[in-house]
Amino acid sequence: MKTVVVGLSGGVDSSVSAYLLKEAGYNVIGLFMKNWHDDSVTISDECPWLDDSNDAMLVAEKLGIPFQTVDLSEQYKERIVDYMFREYEKGRTPNPDVLCNREIKFDVFMKIALELGADYVATGHYCQKGETQVNGKSVYQLLAGADANKDQSYFLCQLSQEQLSKTLFPIGNLQKSEVRKIAKAQDLVTAEKKDSQGLCFIGKVRLPDFLQQKLKPKEGVIVEIAAEKAQEKIEALQTETDDSIAIAVSDVATLAKKPKYSVTDGKVVGKHQGAHYFTKGQRKGLAVGGTPEPLFVIDTDVEENVIYTGQGKNHPGLLRNALFVQEDEVHYIREDLALENGEIRDVEARIRYRQPLQKALLHKTEEGLYVSFYEPQSAISEGQFVAWYDGAECLGSGVIS
Repeated sequence: MKTVVVGLSGGVDSSVSAYLLKEAGYNVIGLFMKNWHDDSVTISDECPWLDDSNDAMLVAEKLGIPFQTVDLSEQYKERIVDYMFREYEKGRTPNPDVLCNREIKFDVFMKIALELGADYVATGHYCQKGETQVNGKSVYQLLAGADANKDQSYFLCQLSQEQLSKTLFPIGNLQKSEVRKIAKAQDLVTAEKKDSQGLCFIGKVRLPDFLQQKLKPKEGVIVEIAAEKAQEKIEALQTETDDSIAIAVSDVATLAKKPKYSVTDGKVVGKHQGAHYFTKGQRKGLAVGGTPEPLFVIDTDVEENVIYTGQGKNHPGLLRNALFVQEDEVHYIREDLALENGEIRDVEARIRYRQPLQKALLHKTEEGLYVSFYEPQSAISEGQFVAWYDGAECLGSGVIS
């Protein structure tokens, strides 16, 4: 009888995961991760982790499995929260969910589980694990969840072979509706519970409020850049490329560059309380009206504390055909499919959760990896992750630089 530690989060997905594993004959232990209790950074009056830990305990009781809470708040603060603040301060947009999986759930948490004698760790993620043989060795695959609307493979795009080998995804082959049905049939307290919103394991939080705890407000200007001006800047950067064909490597570096704006390139249309609170593609929170089309953030300059905006979601300042990942940020889930310098590979890729997969090419250079897209992509944001796929299999990922 293999032992599995389930990360019980107090939600319906992890509850049903624990139930299914118990039914399958595993020796199941429920662990709740307490990741936050820093009152100096008040997040909201409510205390979501208390409610969640209560629900997790009730589920464990109902299933008749041992349960305990582990306090990972120190590691969470160090590896996730502090990192987030540092990234936002630099004007980048981190993805705490991807990091939380890599650094907390499948690292710190997994180590605790293995120390408890577990053979595996299980989570309520909507993704699946495959296994294939390469040169007589087992290679693990990270596959999309069966429920296309809930597929969470993007959030796990930084996992390693070692982590995958010890992980189970019990609900990855189910639809969300089926998961709720099972929870209802088993009379689990989480059956009707809404999916959690907000930061991984912290709960409901308005990001600007959260960031203001550490990054102090600082008034600056909002500048609107005309579409023609942005186009002119882009053309000045780029050599002529024929978009209808796969792009030559020499051109990819130019396509990945972004134009640099200055206040004199446009007109001041408003004020803001800190460029580090804003991210590319953002529309809400600008509080500037009176434009024929809504304003979107096309770039931020945290040094000068300026936000650059453009009208409409097709503003050229939002669109780019390529991005770059530095060598030390390139991560292969399938190490056997790592690219050699000079190699080009056809893939599909996404730059944010739930984005439909986009046709793309990977170009490996000594400095890192370029990803060029057949169609221009909107709001490519530094600090976010690009993940690349072969069909349903996530092969690797990297931090957009």
